Amino acid sequence: MTKADIVNEISAKTGIDKTTVLTTVEAFMDSVKESLTKNEENVYLRGFGSFILKRRAKKTARNISKNTTIIIDEHNIPAFKPAKVFVEAVKK
Repeated sequence: MTKADIVNEISAKTGIDKTTVLTTVEAFMDSVKESLTKNEENVYLRGFGSFILKRRAKKTARNISKNTTIIIDEHNIPAFKPAKVFVEAVKK
């Protein structure tokens, strides 16, 4: 399902025009990205899931093509953790 499919489905279910729905969906995505980018806080959506930051530790890696060792610094990555209700619904 693409963003366009989501916009079409929400528009059909609610009767709101597609441009308004698209603006709302994009604003939601921007809010989530902004919150995680600024390390402000995780985004919790009860019954759906959480957008969280996971911390990756510093590690040593190898560049096989150049046969060298490089250090990858500690960094954050975004992740999504689904809610238990959501996981159970998908299992059925």
